[in-house]
Amino acid sequence: MIKFLKTTVPATILALGLAGGWSAAQAEIRLGASISATGPAAFLGDPEAKTLEMLVAELNEKGGINGEQIKLVMYDDGGDANKARTFATRLIEDDEVVAIIGGTTTGTAMSILSVAEDAEIPFIALAGAIEIIKPVRAYTFKTPHTDRMACQKIYEDMGKRGITKIGLISGTDGFGASMEAQCKDVAKDYKIEIIVDETYDPKDADMTAQLTKIRNTGGIQAVLNPGFGQGPSIVTRNYHQLGIELPLYQSHGVASSGFIELAGKQAADGVRLPGTALLVADLLSKDDPQQPLVTAYKTKFEERYKMPVGTFGGYAHDALLIITDAVTRAGSAEPQAIRDAIEKTSGLAGATGIYTFSPEDHLGLDLSAFRMLEIKDGGWTLAE
Repeated sequence: MIKFLKTTVPATILALGLAGGWSAAQAEIRLGASISATGPAAFLGDPEAKTLEMLVAELNEKGGINGEQIKLVMYDDGGDANKARTFATRLIEDDEVVAIIGGTTTGTAMSILSVAEDAEIPFIALAGAIEIIKPVRAYTFKTPHTDRMACQKIYEDMGKRGITKIGLISGTDGFGASMEAQCKDVAKDYKIEIIVDETYDPKDADMTAQLTKIRNTGGIQAVLNPGFGQGPSIVTRNYHQLGIELPLYQSHGVASSGFIELAGKQAADGVRLPGTALLVADLLSKDDPQQPLVTAYKTKFEERYKMPVGTFGGYAHDALLIITDAVTRAGSAEPQAIRDAIEKTSGLAGATGIYTFSPEDHLGLDLSAFRMLEIKDGGWTLAE
């Protein structure tokens, strides 16, 4: 377990007119985070933790917000749902935070939200599964697109390419199982027929048997792999080793340079997946509403940490942005006021998309927030 105590909230992500102030009556605003900075989901959680630390440092250098200091109490749950639940309880009862950011994985997010809802503390999750915000819960929001949206974006692209019959190979972890179910559920809406459906354990080191079965099944025009972690990288390597030439689609759960490195540039070449503007910041037009923000975040992150920026850090970036914007507009850092203001957020440009929440929608993004990306020569490009 690690614990960070920092003064926080990002000036870099806020061209929001923060001088339009809140009450100075509260001397300190305490925000909490439970992030999977180590363990099997560290490739997700590490950039999230780094992002929060960077934004904290930047705000402190600028003197805080209207002279008010915000303390971020951050725990590393290692991807363990039980630890995440324990830390959520500690954040609320001992650290007395007014909002929580975290839930790097679906499992940890579901653990945190149960505690946050009971305590009526706003919680912004960083995981993708639709179950986090469906059904809508009063105090729970999230920044990543849902797995259902990822399926829809992929199927849209398949339709443009004349693909109607596919093979599915999914991880049996929480994310993989959830996205597999969502892809099956919406397939008929896009006239997609799933001819063969295979699965693998996230700890498996080889998926050749499943992919051989898919390859030998007639009529398939493309393959889709719902999953995250090392599994999709192994699938991609094995896919290349078997010489399968059909288009391969991955999920937004692997939208990072780490996926390309693990899979190998040659194997990953041509893979398509739905991703965020952040991964193609240098390709965005100057009139794109996300361009200034994602470019600034990318530049600062890469200069500070000497590593490529990624989708997952962007989720943490946006969670902090949403909370800060809400506190600013509410003029209060009381949990109920923050929750109410988040729900009224409209047209807020973040690294992941442009957020507009409502009582019926605690995600706030539509399919336009996804960009269909293709890996070429070891890098991200906009799919044509």
